[in-house]
Amino acid sequence: MNKNPIILASILASLLLFFIVAAHAAGEHNDHHDEHATEQAEGPHGGKLLTEVDFAVEITIFETGVPPEMRLYGYSNGEPVSATELDAKVTLHRLDGQQDEIRFSPEQDYLVGDISIAEPHSYSVDISVSYQGQQYHWHYDSFEGRVELNDRIFTLAGIGTDIAKAQVLTQKIHLFGVISSPPTAHNQVRAAYPGTLTEIMVQQGDSVTKGQRLARISSTATLKMYDILSPASGIITDRFFNNNELIRDEVLFNIVDFSSVYVELSAFPDDIGQLRVGMPVSVFSLHHGQSADSNISYIAPQMTEGHIARARAILDNNSGYWRPGMHIKAEVLTAKIPVALAVQKRAIQRFRDMPVVFARYGNTFEVRMLQFGREDDDYIEVTAGLKAGTEYATDNSFVLKADVLKSGASHDH
Repeated sequence: MNKNPIILASILASLLLFFIVAAHAAGEHNDHHDEHATEQAEGPHGGKLLTEVDFAVEITIFETGVPPEMRLYGYSNGEPVSATELDAKVTLHRLDGQQDEIRFSPEQDYLVGDISIAEPHSYSVDISVSYQGQQYHWHYDSFEGRVELNDRIFTLAGIGTDIAKAQVLTQKIHLFGVISSPPTAHNQVRAAYPGTLTEIMVQQGDSVTKGQRLARISSTATLKMYDILSPASGIITDRFFNNNELIRDEVLFNIVDFSSVYVELSAFPDDIGQLRVGMPVSVFSLHHGQSADSNISYIAPQMTEGHIARARAILDNNSGYWRPGMHIKAEVLTAKIPVALAVQKRAIQRFRDMPVVFARYGNTFEVRMLQFGREDDDYIEVTAGLKAGTEYATDNSFVLKADVLKSGASHDH
């Protein structure tokens, strides 16, 4: 099988890059595992069990049917203690410097926090608990969706970044069509009186101007000579007679003015409802990358048998590039929408079946779970989950996702 050597080289380079980054990640993750070999025990409710002498606290995130909330259970000598006997404070230290202070109140056999725990559930935790006049303190890290790359690996991986900020979304409809010549651009040239063509001054393919002499005819009735003049500027597309031929009322020449052309666009029902006369349209050739701008000038009032509606724009064609019969593609600008925050769509990955981007803080990247609004071809509005001004990964962000997945990151609490 014949393969393009440039494409093969690119694929091999990408694979090599992936394995290098994966090997780097595996080494870092092994080190990380060694440092945390003594993981906290799991409590009766599936949370982290923090113990000091004969007192213990179990900390959980409960998110079944309610927004994620932190719950604390107390134990003395292995036996549950009443939540009313506990006083607790938890501080979550997030990667971006944000600190979430959580206060608690008794509820059934546990303490429940007073704020919802925002995604991602990735933070360092400081916990203070008071029980029977004694103070207990713990600190631990609970990270997910986080990866750190040194400068060399960051460069080698080719990871690009952008800043999350306000954008103007440019929503477009993508259509295909064909170039045609307007009916008014076609002119047929006939003789005023029967006679004999004594001289023809133009050939097929010649450009002519309005009023230019095209031929001379000797009138059969008067034997006088008269001139045939061009009724419009354009190109001689057809010539039907030669010198010394007898003519009556036949067409001598066809002249077409190609200085402007129609762009005939095909729109399906979902598209036609968004189109309006006057909307800007950009037209692109399929093969040579030429483009031109215009506006929608006409929308057909009825559909074709193929359930397609026709829309039209007019292009200046003094260059002669846009030839009738040429197939084109077009982008119709339907709306410009300012939004307060947006990210590039190519930056989005999936993590725990949620759309995320990887926010960057120095050499550390961490997932940010996003909620979306409106979008265009390149950007999508972010309605929750990311702060304005946050740097995030764009190019090759899949490398970061692969690194996180290799680490075996979980959503344990």
